[in-house]
Amino acid sequence: MDKQINLIEDIRSELLNSVSGLTNDELNKIMEEDRWTIMQVLDHLYLMERSLTKAIQTTFAKGEEQEVPSKPIHYTVDRTTKVDAPPFAVPTEESLTLQEMKDKLYASRKDLLTFLHTTSKEELQKKAYPHPIFGLIRLDEWVPFIGYHEKRHLEQIEELKAKL
Repeated sequence: MDKQINLIEDIRSELLNSVSGLTNDELNKIMEEDRWTIMQVLDHLYLMERSLTKAIQTTFAKGEEQEVPSKPIHYTVDRTTKVDAPPFAVPTEESLTLQEMKDKLYASRKDLLTFLHTTSKEELQKKAYPHPIFGLIRLDEWVPFIGYHEKRHLEQIEELKAKL
């Protein structure tokens, strides 16, 4: 899992570096009607990681073993296909500070990494959890999916920053 962990950690660093120079006002600024603020994008990423970590843990503990082929999850970064956020990952409309968001992102990542360090890639490959586009994804592939999902939204953040 080292390769997958390095991937998600590198993308997270890129994400945090991208927003590090922004003020809380800039992060919470509404640029367009019906589009998320930069902070809402970050909140969405936190909510997704937290929910996916719980789903991975529950499926690992209680799911049926099944053989599922590898999926092309690297396509997650392709933003030509719009995907609506699931209800559990719709961000808050409240203003947050960057430090509050960093704390939330740190906590969700810590939970994921703590779990990953207690299992193996081979064990995670035996079970799968459904994705709305890709269908069943093996649990080991959900880890890089989290990174690719953040990378997808990093592009969105860069577009929003350009409008500041």
